[in-house]
Amino acid sequence: MTEPIEPPESQSMPAVTPEARGDATHCPNWIVNTSVLLRHRRFLARAVGIALLANIAIALLIPRQFQSTARIMPPESSGSGTALLAALAGRSLGGDMLGGLAASLLGGHNTGSLFIDLLKSDTVTSRLVDRFQLQSVYGKRYRVDACKTLIRRTRVEQDKKSGVITITVTDESPQRARDMAQAYLDELNLVVNRTNTSSAHRERMFIENRLATVRTELDRAQEALSNFSSTNMTVDLKEQTRATVDAAATLEAELITTQGELTSLDQIYGDGNVRVRAAEARAANLRKELAKLGGTSASLSKDVDDDSGSSVAQKSSDNLSYPPLRQLPRLAVPYGNLYRNVRVQETVFELLTQQFEIAQIQEAKDTPVLSVIDTPGIPEKKSFPPRTLLILVLTLVEGLAISAFIIVRFHWRAVDPGDPRRMIAAEAADALRHALRGMRVFARRQA
Repeated sequence: MTEPIEPPESQSMPAVTPEARGDATHCPNWIVNTSVLLRHRRFLARAVGIALLANIAIALLIPRQFQSTARIMPPESSGSGTALLAALAGRSLGGDMLGGLAASLLGGHNTGSLFIDLLKSDTVTSRLVDRFQLQSVYGKRYRVDACKTLIRRTRVEQDKKSGVITITVTDESPQRARDMAQAYLDELNLVVNRTNTSSAHRERMFIENRLATVRTELDRAQEALSNFSSTNMTVDLKEQTRATVDAAATLEAELITTQGELTSLDQIYGDGNVRVRAAEARAANLRKELAKLGGTSASLSKDVDDDSGSSVAQKSSDNLSYPPLRQLPRLAVPYGNLYRNVRVQETVFELLTQQFEIAQIQEAKDTPVLSVIDTPGIPEKKSFPPRTLLILVLTLVEGLAISAFIIVRFHWRAVDPGDPRRMIAAEAADALRHALRGMRVFARRQA
């Protein structure tokens, strides 16, 4: 059965005759739609023209955006031997996934994922928000909203094969986009250095603390030895003992010679002779020097401090510039303890100093350092929006939508008023109008 067809018109149109309707129903659908569009070509042209002007205005109102890109190469924390084994294992197993699994099982660790997480962390984003005052730039009231906007405008990607990380920052200002990309690199370097917890770092901290303690102990031991040596005149006991024994032997030989000479002169000249008295005086002087050199054998327990080993009072009343011969054995024990303590502390200090330098070098090797491949630069061309393409696409979509509206309206008006589809649509429209009217009444009452 042929249904009556009434083609829609934006203006007053003449009614379609039943013969024309019958001819239209026997034509293909695309011919009918094309003829409808041709009859409404003026309306379609005006609507597309208005849409084109509106799209041009919209495209010009959209702010330009610029992108600045930086590329870094994260270091590998695994050793060269482990990396070689991981590469061989990955090649033998086949595939990038199995190679990565082999690298992780062999102890390899790729810091690329760690760097990506650090770049997206709240610490880095909050610092950039404060540094560039992005709350006012983005028009956000809260810092968290500014951080979310910054994360949306920042793209961090890692190449699966090479491991190179690309940081792309989008902003309306080309200068600020470059500065923000560089700030990402600076903040990442600071965070990595601050959160470095490698074994070399812990070893360096331990050695540094231990080195400070040993330095204090060494200063204390050297001070105790210097006080003991200054009080007891002990500079080098071995050399001093040898020199004292040699001096005593020399004095003993001179005394024996002088006594022989005195005996000979006494037999020749008698006791009252001047030469005899001179020989006796020289022998007495030698005995005195020999006694002074020998000293006393009294104990040093009352004169030597137990803590520092330094003598409190001199045993001999004579002002000697060297320790007495009989006191050398007693001085050797505390002097040897003090000297041995100094030597031990010096040895420990030297070893810790060497280990500290090695730990510093190892820490510098273990600390991840950003290897910047491409530094961010000021972008010369905008990245968004592509105005020409945007205008063409929007105009095309709107033209298709207007054409579809014209065609659907034509076919809908051609439907018989008694058709169930039209009746259901009318009932739905009435229900919608009643619902809207009820909502307006409710809103008026609430007001």
